[in-house]
This record gives sequence, structure tokens and C-alpha cells, in this order.
Amino acid sequence: MEIQKDKKILIVGLGLLGGSYAQSLTRQGYEVYAITRKQSTIDYALEHGMIKAGTTQIDEKMIADADIAVFALYPHIFIEWIEQNGKYFKKGAIITDVTGVKCGIVDKIQALLPEGVEFIGAHPMAGKEVYGIENSNEEMFKGANYIVTPTEKNSREAVEICKELGRMLGFGNVTELTPQKHDRMIGFLSQLTHCIAVALMTCNDDANLCKYTGDSFRDLTRIARINEDMWSELFMLNKDILISEMKAFGGELEKLRRAMETDDVETMKKMMRVSTERRAMFDKK
Repeated sequence: MEIQKDKKILIVGLGLLGGSYAQSLTRQGYEVYAITRKQSTIDYALEHGMIKAGTTQIDEKMIADADIAVFALYPHIFIEWIEQNGKYFKKGAIITDVTGVKCGIVDKIQALLPEGVEFIGAHPMAGKEVYGIENSNEEMFKGANYIVTPTEKNSREAVEICKELGRMLGFGNVTELTPQKHDRMIGFLSQLTHCIAVALMTCNDDANLCKYTGDSFRDLTRIARINEDMWSELFMLNKDILISEMKAFGGELEKLRRAMETDDVETMKKMMRVSTERRAMFDKK
């Protein structure tokens, strides 16, 4: 389903992801507007031609004119924003987001919106270890995964519009998951990996490590440069699933440790063979 060029797009939260959305959609000829916290962010976006107009205030007309709205906010701020301002969206507007957890968000947002306004969750699996609009770059979407999380309250039209948005942005793989399935997958694929990276960086305080490290440690800990406010909130919203994944990972690490202690080289090699086979799946085009 093609998104017509006369559709007005509002982005709320013009940081790394919101700025990258704006950059791509403006380049493709859409009218993009923005509401964000800092005037310096609006100024940057205007100076670089990323948006048509923007404001740091709640502009009822700008909200009411939006055909599609993308929210790039922390989860609790997203909910508070909709509580206060969701009433301004017109009937037929479609709202989506970039939030990394869905079960604690989707039902609340859908319940808060006026009749005729649809919220359909989405999660662009792309980002960097840096933040802010000055680091935005639509190239990071190219070939990445984009997950749409519809519920029974979503129309098929809204689902297809949301999926088309992902394709327009350049994502290579656009898929659908329920919010529940999404959070299980993200607990393992994203949140657990961030936990591991953080733990690696905090388990050794030798200040000279950077003088000795090789690519393997740098690759494993790239995501350890972390926004503690955002990620701690995401971890707690997905607490039960993430703790379960941490326990499963701890069990495998303990299995490897026991094999080494007991000179069980065959178990070590078997784990390495399974690891190699499974990792190869990620390299297939």
C-alpha cells in the first residue's frame, strides 16, 4: 500500500531515530512536522532541511493536521503525552512508534486514544551507541529489521500502512509479531545482549584494558555505551522475560565453566559447533 505524498507526517521526539525518520521522509517528498523538547533540535532540523516546521510547544493544529504520527519517546513519556494530547488527533489518523517494548505500552495507548484514531506499534531494529538529531542518518535503516506489532484492534489498512512505512525507510526485512512475541524475542536478541555488554564492562576495572584489547572485545561491548535512563526503563518494562533469558544464559555459561573444570573437552567442542552453526544463519542473505 503506497502512502500518498499528500499525507502529513508528524514526528514527536526528534532524536536519533526521529531525526532519521524525518531525514528519509522529507527526502522522499513528504511534509514532515515535528514536536520535540529543545528549540536547538528544531533549529538543527530546519537548517538541515529535515522538516517543514517544528515546535517545542503543544500545537493543537499541527497535531490535528497529522495523517500519520511517529512517536520516538521514552515509554512513560509517550503514555503521558497521549494522556494529555491524544484528544487532538483527527479521526482516521494513524499513530505508530519506535518503542523497544510493547506489552506495557500498546494496550495503554490504544485505550487512551479517541475513537477512530489507531495506534499500531512498530520497532525499527536499528540504532547507534550515540544519540541526538546531529547523529541521525537514514542509512542506518538500510537492510535492517523492522517489526510491526498489531493487535486485534488494528485494521488491516493500518497494518499495511505501518509496514509500508518501514519499507519506505529502507528496512530490508519487515515482519509482524504480536506484542507478546515481540517482547520475548527482544528480551533475548536485544536486551540480554545489552546486559551482557554492561556486565563485561563492569566486571573488570583495570583502567589499562583499552591498551590491550582486540576486535573481539570491542565488538562485544560496542553497545555497552548505553543510555541508562532509556535502557533501565525498557529492562523493567520487560522484567520477567529478561530475567528468564538472563537465567538461561547463565545456565549455558555455567555449563561451559563446568566442562572446563572437569576437562570435558567434548562438551566444550559441541557447544562451539552449535554456536558456529547457529551464527552462520545470521550471515545468510
